[in-house]
Amino acid sequence: MEMSALTRSVVKRNHAIIAPDGYINSNVPGWTGCTTNVIINEQMGARLCQTLITLTEAGHVKGETEASQIFFYVVQGGCTANVGSETRALKVGEYVYVPVGQSYEFSQPEAGTQLLTFHKVYEPLAGHATPGVFWGERDYSKAPVYMNDEALRIQELLPNEPGFDMAVNIFTYGLGGNLPMVETHIMEHGLMYLEGQAIYMLDQCWYPVKKGDSIWMAPYCQQWATAMGQEPSVYIYYKNVNRFPTVR
Repeated sequence: MEMSALTRSVVKRNHAIIAPDGYINSNVPGWTGCTTNVIINEQMGARLCQTLITLTEAGHVKGETEASQIFFYVVQGGCTANVGSETRALKVGEYVYVPVGQSYEFSQPEAGTQLLTFHKVYEPLAGHATPGVFWGERDYSKAPVYMNDEALRIQELLPNEPGFDMAVNIFTYGLGGNLPMVETHIMEHGLMYLEGQAIYMLDQCWYPVKKGDSIWMAPYCQQWATAMGQEPSVYIYYKNVNRFPTVR
């Protein structure tokens, strides 16, 4: 029998590794016929929320954004999404950004459909309109080479415009790919591995990670990663952008 006290999950002052083996389900009003796992949240010191929603065939995710915008990404399966006045069928790799003050509804899912979400309180910027609903899909052809290294490619999923105060990207590390430096920066990250496995260094601590794992990185948490194994290492990640850093 495997010891139940073993896990790769770690929660520290400025970073966390959250593996699926420790998930405990949460109840969210309006989200029914599903299990919701709150992976990253303000309660741990973060300024974002990241959840994973797993739907049954009767799953129904419905609500309206208030202070926070939400980014929904289909990790597996498919469903029907109704945001504002538009309805679309979403499948793996497709997503929708829901701005503040907007209704959303996800229904008619395939059993086992998973939606990954990133939530952030929206910060208006004088002279720039609040973003509208934005739909898109993962597309490797839209992932340019990063820092002149063919083994590294990043696709930006949201427009790089001042009205947006959050970015969501997909970072693909080919075989042998690794970050070219130890990053030390003000941006906060929340991410989930979509494919493969890697070694991640956070605040001088080294962690093995793989598909399904999530990571939180606070501002100025030093970070470095390298792909491991026989397949690309791919994760989707959030960061805060386009606003002057202030103390709250």
